[in-house]
Amino acid sequence: MNTPRLHHVPCLDTNGLHRVAYWEWGDPANPRVLVCVHGLTRHGRDFDVLAAAMSDRYRVVCPDMAGRGESDRLANPMEYGIPRYVADMVTVLARVNAEAVHWVGTSMGGLIGMCVAALAPSPITRLVLNDVGPVLQPQAVARIGAYLGLPMHWDTVDEAADYLLTISKGFGPHTREQWLALTRPMLRPAEGGGFRLHYDPAMAAPFKVATPETAAAGEAALWHAYDAISCPTLLLRGAESDLLTADTAQAMTGRGPHARLHQFEGVGHAPTLVAIDQVQVVREFLLAT
Repeated sequence: MNTPRLHHVPCLDTNGLHRVAYWEWGDPANPRVLVCVHGLTRHGRDFDVLAAAMSDRYRVVCPDMAGRGESDRLANPMEYGIPRYVADMVTVLARVNAEAVHWVGTSMGGLIGMCVAALAPSPITRLVLNDVGPVLQPQAVARIGAYLGLPMHWDTVDEAADYLLTISKGFGPHTREQWLALTRPMLRPAEGGGFRLHYDPAMAAPFKVATPETAAAGEAALWHAYDAISCPTLLLRGAESDLLTADTAQAMTGRGPHARLHQFEGVGHAPTLVAIDQVQVVREFLLAT
């Protein structure tokens, strides 16, 4: 598998500037750009398999959102949220000189994509939403919040992989080799030896102050954004997802961009787009005329 190129771009926040990293695959002169954006606690290297598969037709850009991977942490943890991420991605798109892009977003990355696609005029001309919609099930959010920001430490990569598997059952079946490939970029050397997670634990701060009222307002805003999308949209759903219900997915096929729905059996939240059949579904949609 080819090795991606790592770049950084400075982005504005309320305290000054922070650098956002992005991984780039394929011909850097290719005007056809595919942006792949990860979930809440993940990173751009989640898309290594998909990016390698698509780099024959695209320049593929996979950012580490602020506070993750090779990107800077935010001075104010309350800025970890969709508005900041949308602003950062507008800066990334300007840096890569992408006037029109295709977008694949997993979970949080899908929410960011929805909001960018709702902007007028949006640079997104094809959109893939991976197991996410305007309605986020409270029990799934609580499940994620239960482990978000915990001070984890492991002596070996295998220990870390075993733990991450316990909180990632929804990702579906993977070989040990596939799981280790997804795990290694999640880790950073810890002080005194061993490994810690790659992201800023302070990302948990906005979760702690969320209320039913703010959740309801967020849901209304996301439906408003979804209804403003006009580009062809593919909605992927793990058939056992606890974040995106079958009812919400069905509702998304009947309003806004009238998303085309594809479900993966034996998977919950969220498909990793590592399996060959998952990659093929995305590829066929993005390259369709």
